[in-house]
Amino acid sequence: MTKAFALAAGLLAATALPALAHDEEALRQSPPPAPFIQVSDALPLPEFIPGLGTLFVDPATLPAGPFLAYDRDGNLSATVYMTPLEELANGISYDDLHVGAHNVSSVDIYYNAGHPGVEAPHAHVVLFHDDEARGRLAE
Repeated sequence: MTKAFALAAGLLAATALPALAHDEEALRQSPPPAPFIQVSDALPLPEFIPGLGTLFVDPATLPAGPFLAYDRDGNLSATVYMTPLEELANGISYDDLHVGAHNVSSVDIYYNAGHPGVEAPHAHVVLFHDDEARGRLAE
């Protein structure tokens, strides 16, 4: 199961990179244009989540996202996907996921037991858009 999950998450990240269906420039600064909404305005979550930043999502793309993650200065720092483990285990695919920016310096994948908005256990797939992004989102 762990190997299958890792493979699925890796393929998810790899297939998301070429997606270009938005104006990348319009997403560089917070807030992004409609249909994105600030997650903390819709769910009982803090405005800034250490490690993820200030999140915005198009509700039509839930649960996977993309969630656009902005640092405290409003700069796009990461694109985050939240993929339910049960759906992945049952063969659900998330294809042609968009990214906030096409430059990706590193990717983190980790387990989350669930939280408001994505209650089921899921994987966070975080695409950092520059070398300093992880540090900016941690503060």
